[in-house]
Amino acid sequence: MASTGERLIGTDEIDEPEWAAVDRRVAASSTWATLRAMPRAAAMVVGLAWQTSPRLTVLLGVLQVLSGCVTAFGLLATADVFTRLLEEGPTPDRVLGSLPAIGVLVASYAVRALLESAVGAVQGELKPRVERLAEDEVTVAVVTVDLIAFEDADFRELARQGGQYGVRAVAQSVTRLSDLCSSLIAMLAAVVTAGLLNPWLAPVLLVAAAADGWASMRVAKLNYRTFLHMVGRQRRKWIVDDVLTGRDASLERHALTLQSPLLAEHRALCDELTESDVRLERQTTVIRLLGRVLAGLGTGLAYVVLGWLLYTGAMDLALAGTAVVAMRTASSSLSNTIYAVNSLFEESFYVDFHRELKEQSRLRARPSSGVPAPRNPATIRLEDVSFTYPGQEKPALDGISLTLRRGEVVALVGSNGSGKTTLGKVLTGLYLPTSGRVYWDDVDVASVDAFSLHEQVAVISQEPTRWPMTAGNSIRIGRLSRPSSGPQWTAALANSGADEVLDELPKGPDTVVSRYFKDAQELSGGQAQRFAVARGIFRDGAILIADEPTAALDAKAEARVFAGLRHATTTDDGTRRTTVLVTHRLANIRHADRILVMDAGHLIQDGTHTTLMQTPGLYRDYYTLQATPYT
Repeated sequence: MASTGERLIGTDEIDEPEWAAVDRRVAASSTWATLRAMPRAAAMVVGLAWQTSPRLTVLLGVLQVLSGCVTAFGLLATADVFTRLLEEGPTPDRVLGSLPAIGVLVASYAVRALLESAVGAVQGELKPRVERLAEDEVTVAVVTVDLIAFEDADFRELARQGGQYGVRAVAQSVTRLSDLCSSLIAMLAAVVTAGLLNPWLAPVLLVAAAADGWASMRVAKLNYRTFLHMVGRQRRKWIVDDVLTGRDASLERHALTLQSPLLAEHRALCDELTESDVRLERQTTVIRLLGRVLAGLGTGLAYVVLGWLLYTGAMDLALAGTAVVAMRTASSSLSNTIYAVNSLFEESFYVDFHRELKEQSRLRARPSSGVPAPRNPATIRLEDVSFTYPGQEKPALDGISLTLRRGEVVALVGSNGSGKTTLGKVLTGLYLPTSGRVYWDDVDVASVDAFSLHEQVAVISQEPTRWPMTAGNSIRIGRLSRPSSGPQWTAALANSGADEVLDELPKGPDTVVSRYFKDAQELSGGQAQRFAVARGIFRDGAILIADEPTAALDAKAEARVFAGLRHATTTDDGTRRTTVLVTHRLANIRHADRILVMDAGHLIQDGTHTTLMQTPGLYRDYYTLQATPYT
């Protein structure tokens, strides 16, 4: 069991994500400075609403203004009712005389209720559309970023936060903005009405609003500062949750009896988060109490002023009754306004996730030059290429220069971490070099359209994706423009051994192969790898990268796959494709046209099997080491 305080997952020294630095500065700024920044989020939400439906956006605004005007009209009508009821004369006559004014007052309340219902209906139409657009924007933004962006843990977390909380905050902000407009207009109508009755009433009503608003702003900022402080630990807790209860780690979790230490770590993280939440609630309670005390003093002051006006005769009793109604309306609208402002203020931080994700995605996307990549290049040339992963200091590739020719079968060998897989991605333009140049037929791949480049590439991964679809479709996605029949389909199945897997499945190609669906058939590691090989061959790319394509296969299946890959070096139009095999199993690449030996990011040997075995070096050492047990 892990010792007390020992951390198994991650580290206690958690760096603040780069994308959170701006938000932390905003959260640490003054209340007024932060309040000034809120309109940016509001403008973004309004912009999305306008983009979704200008008609509904305008209609919502008009209905809110009309509702506020009706509120003001109702308060003035109340003054007329009080005036008629309190004028001199017999009580029955005063009641009868006030009936028209009461009718106007009732009509104003009925119209306001209809307008509020109309506002709710328009919100119900607009909000789902805005959420759909916001989700589409971040999805499009993330899928268009360069592949290397997903090697950056900060970006992956931003994508999760922006996709989950950002989209939800945008949708919620539609309601928050609408509610804010409604309550703000109602409050202004009440304050203006009170001000018309007597100029001294308006400023004292605003004192309560300012106090409550200050408290709400402080609480919202406190919440967000706490979130930013704990975001790293929250992320680590999610990771611990996954390894503690998830399926992927279940075998080793049980076999290594890691349940107790992982549970202890999970509890320690939960304790830290709970302590932070308790501390936040205590601070929040103190701030809210202070705000309510100040707001109560402001409201009390308003009634003192009203009493003084009555005492001095500066206001009639009828108007004083109206002022009381206006003050109660203002107080109620004030509470709604503060709640809406506070909610919108909190949501604005998460709306910034949405904005920041789109901005970061734009910066990390490879710009489209419109220049098509050369078709089936005769040569692929690397000139002094180096590549470093995000957040790493040591380069994965360092000063690589080489030329590959069309039709060559090239093997990349070397120890783990030597740069083989990275070199394969750089050759195909999936990764752009940190320094140096990669040329296809003397055209720099950094200057061409990425889609025209990548559609000529077929990649067989060491850990293939287990696509949640039917077996047939999981192969056909290699080139969706082709049918799952014909000579290309048959060749892909035969050369990969996927035909044997399809024959074993209950419904053949129509069998769903994913653990996410009930009654589906989950593939073994070897079966999934055969499907990956079939996808790569069926894609018929000009450049084929096979990265440890047989790691999960038995000896017989491995021999068949390598034979199939050698057979598949000719494209459908009869030209030869460039094939790069990344492998540790040197016996399978003896017949490769060239063998490139990598070590610590450097290319240290280049030749055929025969020439390399005649030269003292790493390749001969590796081959002899692997061959010794069999000889």
